[in-house]
Parts: sequence; structure tokens; C-alpha cells
Amino acid sequence: MKTFTLDEAQSLLPILESLLKRAVDGKRLAEEKDASLQELRQRIFLSGGMQVNVIAVARQRAEVDKLVQQAKDAIAEIDSIGVQVKDLEMGLLDFPCLIDSEIVLLCWRMGESRIDFWHTIDAGFRGRQPLDERFGRNRSERPN
Repeated sequence: MKTFTLDEAQSLLPILESLLKRAVDGKRLAEEKDASLQELRQRIFLSGGMQVNVIAVARQRAEVDKLVQQAKDAIAEIDSIGVQVKDLEMGLLDFPCLIDSEIVLLCWRMGESRIDFWHTIDAGFRGRQPLDERFGRNRSERPN
């Protein structure tokens, strides 16, 4: 598992925020377009059938697939950096960090200007705590 210092994690935020936004937007748009396809299926079912522009529906389905893949690709890129996507809806990322010989997670949420919180691996988002002096001490150290 890759670990990050606070400075390293902080320096990645602009790139990660862009990737996370791409994943969130792709997921949201795919869900909207898929809902439209579901409505069409429901109308067809309730009416006992109807004429449908098969080409337009196929295009819409292909667009949904493309958007889902866009979201998956962005998440995979974040993961390849070593950062954990914890909640796509919240835009929540965790950065493994070595503090006092223990792996903890620096915690950042989309919309926050910088990383200000951390939590233990077991505590999760609800256990977020403000960063303390231990994290400043590690700024010049490289744990890996």
C-alpha cells in the first residue's frame, strides 16, 4: 500500500479533484439517461407495445455505457495513484498515511479547499478528526 505525507496528498488534490469530478459527472449523467430509458421501457410495457426509434434508443444506451466507462476509468486512475475512493456520492477520498508507525487515512471531501482531517482505518468518515501536530512533523519525511 502506498502511503502519502500530508504535503504529497495536498499536492495531488487538483488532479484528483478533476478525476473525481469526471467520475461523479459521468455517474450522474449515466443515471439520468438510464432513468429515461427505464421510463421508455415502462411506457412500452404499460401500453402493450409501441413504435420506438430503435436507433435513437441504441445511441442512448451506448451513451450510458460510455458515461459509465468514463466514471470507471476516472476511479481506476485515482486508485492507480494509491488514493482510495470511499464514497462517490459524497466525493470522498482517503490517502493512506504513516503516523507513529500506524497507517491512518488523510480524509478529503470534494469542495474542501485542503486536507484538514484524518481518521483511523476502522473509524471511517464518522471518526474524522482535525489534523494535529503529528501530521506537520511528517511533512518533510517520505514514508515509502
